[in-house]
Amino acid sequence: MLHRKIESLISEHLASDTKKILLIDGARQIGKSYIIRYVGQKLYKNFIEINLTEDALQDRVFAQIRSVEDFYIQLGISAGGHLGNKNDTLIFLDEIQEYPHLMTLLKFLAQDGRFSYIASGSSLGVTLGETPSIPMGSIRRVKMYPLDFEEFALANGINQFVLDSLREKYEQQESLTEALHNQFMDLFKKFLLVGGMPDAVNSFIADKNIAKVREIQTEIHDYYAADASKYGEERRLKIRSIYQLVPSNMENKKKRIVAQSIEDKKGKRFKDYEDEFEYLINSGITLCVQAVSNPVFPLIETSGKNLLKLYLNDGGILTSILYGNNARAILDDKKSINLGSVYETVVATELAAHGHRLFYYDNRKRGEVDFLIDDYNSLSVLPIEVKSGKDYSIHSALSGLTGNDDYHVASGIVLSNERIIKKKNKITYMPIYYVMFL
Repeated sequence: MLHRKIESLISEHLASDTKKILLIDGARQIGKSYIIRYVGQKLYKNFIEINLTEDALQDRVFAQIRSVEDFYIQLGISAGGHLGNKNDTLIFLDEIQEYPHLMTLLKFLAQDGRFSYIASGSSLGVTLGETPSIPMGSIRRVKMYPLDFEEFALANGINQFVLDSLREKYEQQESLTEALHNQFMDLFKKFLLVGGMPDAVNSFIADKNIAKVREIQTEIHDYYAADASKYGEERRLKIRSIYQLVPSNMENKKKRIVAQSIEDKKGKRFKDYEDEFEYLINSGITLCVQAVSNPVFPLIETSGKNLLKLYLNDGGILTSILYGNNARAILDDKKSINLGSVYETVVATELAAHGHRLFYYDNRKRGEVDFLIDDYNSLSVLPIEVKSGKDYSIHSALSGLTGNDDYHVASGIVLSNERIIKKKNKITYMPIYYVMFL
């Protein structure tokens, strides 16, 4: 079984005396149901799973439920004789976004306290926006993502002791030996190929067959592109068009999606597609990075909603689209292949998985910096530049940003393939695999 960091969070929540219901939010195919099922069956005598997507496609028995009493009646029918009490029975409402009214009902189920509950969903940002009465005080919403690099390392036989030692090296800003560096760079390149989708990772671990991994990634990508079933055909086509533009757009200098290119219509602006962008972001299948022109803490105060970059939620899906079954394009560091967009995507997924809200610096005169995150320890902004080639020391926008006293930037980071950690002025250069600790 794959180790997922969220397992301990779920276990601790269920073991606590909180009355809030835990709601795991994230894209489809990232392992939400699996990890909830694993923890629930381990901790509870009775684990009752209700898949609301299946219910919506079949009898829709939960579609008309509006009261706690009606819910219990239907639950009793579905669970049979496997109902006990709050201490020994966990009710898992899977894909709760199918029935927004059940989001409101969670509040009353929590107050009643007859059983323990946990829920999961996709596109919950959209669903919560459509819910008349959002029970925010009764739920604890936690975002889940595909496996991050640390989880991928554990899946590939790197033990926790090694990773803890590596974290100490990172904190002390110590470089690894050349042998260890090469080992972790090799593992990072495999992560670029495989990504963090559990099915893809399990397939790779089982037989190391990249062709099989690519089949899984293609299926997930196609599924993401086709999903949005709750919308009409016109909106689904717009969503699909934007989603399919993301990989090719990453190869552009600005990396922003141009509204006019979505339907190939002149005069179109971002606001014409706000709902479609919102779906892609809230469903978890893309990651949003918002532009800031005034990079001061906290970043949200100066972000531009209409200037954003979209990244796929998984680097493996991106390399599948770009390079197909040709693993050598990544593993051999071919000079003809620019891996900049791939490196950026993986860094974006790592930072998001670690709880960071993502921004980038955008200035017409000074250029762009790939990522900005809030540094709550120094109450300043941490700029991050990602380099995949030998020009890692060339970064005029980052240098200008860290050198501007008006922005009060304490430090900046350049992530690259280089082994040696070094600091020049306010900028620290470190190997790309250390992103797992940011």
